[in-house]
Amino acid sequence: MGWTIAFVSVAVLFVLVCGANDGAALLALALRFPRGGTVSGLLSMLLPPLALVTVPLLLGYGVAEAFTTRLAVLTGPRGQAAFLAGVVVALIVVGVLSARGLPTSLTLAVIGGISGAGLGAGLAVPWWALGSVLATGLAAPAVGLALGYLLGAGSRRVPGTGRMPALVYGTHLLAYTAQCVAYAVNDGQKMFAVVSMATGVAGPPGIPGGWLAAVAALFALGALTSLTGVGERLGRGLVLARPLHIASAETAAAAAVLGSSVLGSPVSMTQSLSAGVVGAAASEGARRVRWQGVLNLGAAWLVTLPSAALLGFAAGLAVRALPALSAPVAAP
Repeated sequence: MGWTIAFVSVAVLFVLVCGANDGAALLALALRFPRGGTVSGLLSMLLPPLALVTVPLLLGYGVAEAFTTRLAVLTGPRGQAAFLAGVVVALIVVGVLSARGLPTSLTLAVIGGISGAGLGAGLAVPWWALGSVLATGLAAPAVGLALGYLLGAGSRRVPGTGRMPALVYGTHLLAYTAQCVAYAVNDGQKMFAVVSMATGVAGPPGIPGGWLAAVAALFALGALTSLTGVGERLGRGLVLARPLHIASAETAAAAAVLGSSVLGSPVSMTQSLSAGVVGAAASEGARRVRWQGVLNLGAAWLVTLPSAALLGFAAGLAVRALPALSAPVAAP
């Protein structure tokens, strides 16, 4: 009973942090768009949790299964304990870096924490699958950066008309909707992986509807708690944002994350979106980008994966030393 309570408590905290880290990033640029008023603002806040409830039911939980099968073989009590240790390590790494003014990717931390904990706990690690996850994760922000630049440059070649503000706003609405769908079918599924392990269901497809609704509500609550800070980082912290930058960045991030979903690999929406913002702004000249903020963000990303993996490995060794979990683990 105590184990279940601890795991569910970590799951609740994890979803809240996902909201504060990922959800706030989704909302921050959308709410900075200078058109739409109150109705558009409410729609922007409702779309991410709505997508989290509906999109996986329609498109599946393939990426959630990647978190539980492609980072380490997480079978049996030791596998569950290693998974829990990896998630806790990810939360610690993100919390420490954020406290130092270096907000980072929770997805990177989770990948590093779980794979490191699995290795330390003596579990089998599917290196080829893990390598493909890491390669896709590295490629997604690069794609977001390139697409953001190309979209930003291409948008300025469109002949100006009196309808241009309305066209840009319509593009923003479509891109933001696609972004929410992309998050729900990819990056957001790390929450379903954690919840499925915490509740002991057979797998992500077995998550009860009540848990889906709870995840969406907790995610929205977490997003609202850090919306202002994340908005500053994505906006004035990185670039001098304009409507065309926002629409281009949202489109680039949605395309990068949706493309990664085809491969079944989890990637970071915050990384892809941040890269898209920088790319779109850079298309108007280097002075549009606040390079110190970009360097700080890049440094946090570089530190996150190895630090989470090392701490996860240490936590996995501790799991392996527990008498109740010390029995050998069979190879798959």
